[in-house]
Amino acid sequence: MKLGWIDLSVIAVYLAGITAFGARFRGRQHSLKDYFLGGRTIPWWAIALSIVSAETSILTIIGTPAIAYAGNLGFLQVVFGYLLARVVISTVLLPHYFHGELYTAYQLIDRRFGARLKRLTAAAFLVIRGLAEGVRVFAISILVGIVLGTGQLTSVVIITILTLFYTFEGGMTAVIWTDVIQMFIYVAGAALSFFLLLHRVPGGWHETVALAAATSKFSIFDFSFDLTKAYTFWAGLLGGMFLTTASHGTDQLMVQRLLSARDERDSRKALYGSWIVILVQFTLFLVIGVMLFAYYRHFPPATPFASNDAIFPTFIVTQFPPVAAGLVIAAILAAAMSNLSAALNSLASTSVVDFYRSWAAGHDESHYLRVSRFATLGWGVVLVGVALAASRFHRSVFEMGLSIASVAYGALLGVFLMGVLTKRATQNGAIVGMVVGLITMVGVSTYTHVAFTWYVLIGTAVTFSVGMLASERTS
Repeated sequence: MKLGWIDLSVIAVYLAGITAFGARFRGRQHSLKDYFLGGRTIPWWAIALSIVSAETSILTIIGTPAIAYAGNLGFLQVVFGYLLARVVISTVLLPHYFHGELYTAYQLIDRRFGARLKRLTAAAFLVIRGLAEGVRVFAISILVGIVLGTGQLTSVVIITILTLFYTFEGGMTAVIWTDVIQMFIYVAGAALSFFLLLHRVPGGWHETVALAAATSKFSIFDFSFDLTKAYTFWAGLLGGMFLTTASHGTDQLMVQRLLSARDERDSRKALYGSWIVILVQFTLFLVIGVMLFAYYRHFPPATPFASNDAIFPTFIVTQFPPVAAGLVIAAILAAAMSNLSAALNSLASTSVVDFYRSWAAGHDESHYLRVSRFATLGWGVVLVGVALAASRFHRSVFEMGLSIASVAYGALLGVFLMGVLTKRATQNGAIVGMVVGLITMVGVSTYTHVAFTWYVLIGTAVTFSVGMLASERTS
């Protein structure tokens, strides 16, 4: 079912407005520092909200309610691990990132180990982020297809072109400030969804609680030690900690935001401030999933949903009043665009700083700035291709995105920890550890039933231990 012309007009005006807003930052881009780090003039609270926006991608918005719809609130156990990760990042990694002039996380590896390992870790990031972000672009196509009735290719291209435009022009400054605006709007949209569901579920909150209690929907903690279950207390606390330490401490998508702060103190404030908002947001989206479960218990759909990921977008399109539906859909699309823009900028920064500038040294800043913009365009094309390939897999887009990243995150985190925690680790040893860690995690994800929430912890442990042993043999 498609939206009416009023809602479509609201979406069109909003997307055009946010695209124009992001593009207006072009005049501030004079160097790589401006384009990739916002000139390090961005306040900590804006970076905090931008971190939240990155964590609250379209996978979160349509995938988290789907998790609660099919299960319970157990995902919050992972969010508790997010807090521990922020403690680790702020004490172990941030001091190293703010020692010297760094543009990417992988320059730290270059400084500690050498160029070969820097290129390997940077290449791993490009593959991880390219695949994971392609899945997010595919998630966008699910929503756009429901709203506009367009095919997958058309849906992906529409959003990618709009996002490319302001990312190409405005760089990291545009990414962060559009994130700030979009975060407030999509949170307002989620709150609107919550209150509308309160009125649409017969019996309101009382009936929702009754149904949730009967089906254990409000259960959070599972203290079983079962490696095949994704959402247990131990998988959440330990697995969530390792996952977030890797994603926020070694992934250029997040590290680039932290490096955009004025100093280490502001970066730390942004990191901790973002967790408070994240906890509230994940709780809200999960509760919306429980309320959707209650609603469709009373009003079953005429035809079964193609996947649980389509439940929330379908409710918005079919049950929201005019204008409100347009605003909420626009906010969700804008959140997706903000995350995509950050990914494009981080992929371009790693491509140019960690590879191209090393191969084509001696040019002035204007040359590298031009190359950075074209690298952004090139990655846009790559992500469209990955999105089309992702449509062939019948899994939750939320868990698909996390699983892809988790397979390789452990190897990255293991290398970073070897670099900052030990002096005995060597470049050759770390390379051996990283390769063994990657191979191990491909095997674990392919041939075992271990839940994805454990992937990063296992990968980190294997990479670190093998890397240290190999360092002893090669020293």
